[in-house]
Amino acid sequence: MFTKILIANRGEIACRVIQTARKLGIRTVAVYSDADRESMHVNMADEAVYLGPAPSRESYLVVEKVIAAALQTGAEAIHPGYGFLSENAEFCRRCEAENIIFIGPPVKAIEAMGSKSAAKEIMGAAGVPLVPGYHGEDQARDILKKSADDMGYPVLLKACAGGGGKGMRQVWSEAEFDEALNAAKRESMNSFNDDAMLVEKYLTQPRHVEIQVFCDNHGNAVHVFERDCSVQRRHQKVIEEAPAPGMDPALREAMGEAAICAAKAIDYAGAGTVEFLLDQDGSFYFMEMNTRLQVEHPVSEMISGQDLVEWQLRVAANETLPLSQDQLHIRGHAFEARIYAEDPEQDFLPVTGTLSFLQAPENSSHVRVDTGVRQGDEVSVYYDPMIAKLIVWDEDRDKALSRLTKALSEYRISGMTTNIEFLYNLASCAPFREAQLDTGFIEKHHSVIFHDNHQDVARDLPIAALYIVLTQAQAAEQQAQRSGDPSSPWHTNSAWRLNEAHTHCFELNFHEQVHAVTVEQISQGAGTRYRITTAEQSVDAQGTLLGNELVANINGYLSRATVASHDDSFSLYTQDSALTFKLAQPDLGESNDDTDPGGLLAPMNGTVVTLLVAPNQNVEKGEALMVMEAMKMEHTLRAPADGCVSAFYYQAGELVDGGSELLTFDATDKVESE
Repeated sequence: MFTKILIANRGEIACRVIQTARKLGIRTVAVYSDADRESMHVNMADEAVYLGPAPSRESYLVVEKVIAAALQTGAEAIHPGYGFLSENAEFCRRCEAENIIFIGPPVKAIEAMGSKSAAKEIMGAAGVPLVPGYHGEDQARDILKKSADDMGYPVLLKACAGGGGKGMRQVWSEAEFDEALNAAKRESMNSFNDDAMLVEKYLTQPRHVEIQVFCDNHGNAVHVFERDCSVQRRHQKVIEEAPAPGMDPALREAMGEAAICAAKAIDYAGAGTVEFLLDQDGSFYFMEMNTRLQVEHPVSEMISGQDLVEWQLRVAANETLPLSQDQLHIRGHAFEARIYAEDPEQDFLPVTGTLSFLQAPENSSHVRVDTGVRQGDEVSVYYDPMIAKLIVWDEDRDKALSRLTKALSEYRISGMTTNIEFLYNLASCAPFREAQLDTGFIEKHHSVIFHDNHQDVARDLPIAALYIVLTQAQAAEQQAQRSGDPSSPWHTNSAWRLNEAHTHCFELNFHEQVHAVTVEQISQGAGTRYRITTAEQSVDAQGTLLGNELVANINGYLSRATVASHDDSFSLYTQDSALTFKLAQPDLGESNDDTDPGGLLAPMNGTVVTLLVAPNQNVEKGEALMVMEAMKMEHTLRAPADGCVSAFYYQAGELVDGGSELLTFDATDKVESE
């Protein structure tokens, strides 16, 4: 076994590898950029070497710098993690040239799977079923488009060198093809320095089921069962689970054998994932093979009881696989939810900021949190915005899902917008509980997940109002106790007002809309009762508040909720949903609705990728104007109406702060009225 390894990565995966290495008595070397000088993975490692500026292309992606760090510290092997150089054949080749062991597959295996088009050919020859598509070397636009036209829309454009949803676009009609192709090629070039594309028929209701495979250098190969990764946004996974719901033993065996066949076809060694599209009729098709450890590997660990990073280290040290196929068994069910700094209400735009408060659920035999950040750390524009992975396990899917929603309700993050409430709503909704899974799940069940309907407002608004009233009552009682005068009117918690009814009037900002609320106290003492009135309904309410736990009785219906405060807002987790609300700020008359700069603002910190129209060029509503990139993802800004851009304030390659005015847009009706 190794005595020292270097981890050519950062964040959560670097910390994850360090934990296993420490358990095995292996010393670790971290590498870091300017943005990561005080990061968690640097502090955890035994040694650390500086690589360079924050942009990954100047630090984590510079092969020579990483190799030099390994040689400088005497590391015998390099663990690449996932992303960055993990599937870079040239990096693997350089390790070999310097007698440094690459903790991953051999160069030829990386090269074989590094091109999605070449991988399709190899898998087809090996008898692995393939999705219909064009995987050829001729990358002429007309060839790609003809392939799409011949297959029939929708089709999927995918970067040949891609992964993690980068360089991937759905194309639903011929009219969308050119814009989608250009965007996919730009994103692919930016992420992989390669813009070659393949075109596949897009299956409209498939599941994304992948098989975890492991091979050693002695001819042994096993699969560590399957994971269902169907729930995705922007082609990136959101919640993964193992085993896949509804997977019968025969289908599991068939997919496992196909995955092992795929691995053996390229003389694989180490950890790998063979990804399949599983259709409704039980047929499955090879999608791609990731020649590395996957982000979602913890769910496989939880149901198998194995440490897959330890397996990687042992295989790289030329040991045989720890277990044979018949020694591996599925135990229980596991979920992984990815906690991101992003705004689900704004098309999952990544956000940046400082983690001013961070409290994760406690780790236990049922709950595990894999992270690379701590309270006070910054989520920067330079890297992926994932904060943590929340993994839960229990005896069956229903119990594990209950663990997941409870753990999500216990996660506390302040300082930036996150997707925690979105994850809670997703995991709580009936279609997910019933495992109605496919890769279009979020789009299909958008209204259910986001609770953007009248029934949800009617149900949840009184609970939010009751929480505010009970909080104010507690504060009044505490103030009275501090005053020391029991005869003072401030010693009551009854909303006492001289010559007025016992009422509270306030406004709640709820689902981005302001609702006027009147709460009248209609009894006091034990079991104080309130009448809560909004524009649409009036209900009787009672409740108790103990710490973060709210017990609400609305019109005789008793329910429980957990409440978390974040800066000036509150998150309330009920059995069915999570919601955010805040007390609306009073209008001080200082705003001027007539002042309209006629501009579009940057939705995030990022870099301008390209300008798509010329100044004063007429455009139609919805037409793409410019593209920004942040955290490895592109965002296209579109015309809000018919009109033209009279001026761009930034050019391609320039950095932009979130909220900055990017351009001046003149709507046609505005121009004509002048």
